Amino acid sequence: MNRTAIISALALVACLAAAGETRVFSTREFFYIGGHYTGSGANQVMSGQMYVEVLRPQRVTRKYPLLFLHGLSQTATNWLGTPDGRMGWADYFLGQGYVVYLVDQPARGRSAWHPSDGPLQILSAPEIERRFTATEVGGTWPQAKLHTQWPGEGAKKGQRGDPIFDAFYASQVESLASAAETQTRMQAAGSLLLDKIGEAILITHSQAGPFGWLLADSRPKAVKGIVAIEPGGPPFQNAVVNDNPNRAWGITDIPLTYNPPAKAPSEIARVRQPHPDAPNLTACWQQTDPPRQLPHLKDIPIAIVTTESSQHAVYDHCTSKYLRQAGVENNFLRLEELGIHGNGHMVMLEKNNLEVAAALQKWIAAHVK
Repeated sequence: MNRTAIISALALVACLAAAGETRVFSTREFFYIGGHYTGSGANQVMSGQMYVEVLRPQRVTRKYPLLFLHGLSQTATNWLGTPDGRMGWADYFLGQGYVVYLVDQPARGRSAWHPSDGPLQILSAPEIERRFTATEVGGTWPQAKLHTQWPGEGAKKGQRGDPIFDAFYASQVESLASAAETQTRMQAAGSLLLDKIGEAILITHSQAGPFGWLLADSRPKAVKGIVAIEPGGPPFQNAVVNDNPNRAWGITDIPLTYNPPAKAPSEIARVRQPHPDAPNLTACWQQTDPPRQLPHLKDIPIAIVTTESSQHAVYDHCTSKYLRQAGVENNFLRLEELGIHGNGHMVMLEKNNLEVAAALQKWIAAHVK
């Protein structure tokens, strides 16, 4: 599709003195990538296209742009600001000299969904509270009580009726119910986007974690680094919500390039640890020996970032171990070990979001060349 560009002087020069936040003058553009016509005759519509927003600082000082990929029920608004009005990660990284790309996943938000695309799902308000914003109240995993960083005060903090929670939940949107369909569409559109913009660093969150592995698999030379913030996991299993099988290809729901090749998920033999690595952690599923390798991912700098209180604190180490067993070195970063405490899953929106962003920037500067 033809590129549509809107160049606008964003109102990003105000200084938020209380928080020490300086927003950066930038330009803004948007375009759509991918998509194909479906249906017949007068009923044809376009399906699979992806909305892409581009923010450019006045002075670009970084070699590679950042491509931000949001998670389940979310859109690119995750990166633009916080529900209590503070500066978001997009502005922070603009201030660091990066070009920033933000997308709405295909069939999500500003990327059109049609009934023929398949059924939808959305996380309910009580589920958002339990898993993301008020885990200290409703979370059932051991680390849940450590959550202190969701913004707000009072007995209703992080819950329905609190203005900050209500502002956040108002931003939630429906997602395709099929993880495999979502990953297929995102790999297709994301690969075309990398073909268009060139080399980039991927910042993935949650449901988007598998997108990072899939885009690195399809465009290994274009992906210069991956920062996977609490990526969808653990391998072969559905989080700690239940013990149901998931991600049949280990860390994705659709095929990855393994060596030796695997033509079907059943060819990836797996075994579970007899005991977890430590208390309050899950026992990991891994490949049996000798493990198949993931050759397209092995030379890409990768950080897996986990917060102190999220349910991911229980199992993100399993994703790191799975990658390492498959020949993919990575840095597994627990924020509490960096001195950053109390965060939950929606870390980019929390009170110390810029402290976390600075830690990510420190890793990128040290590892992505």
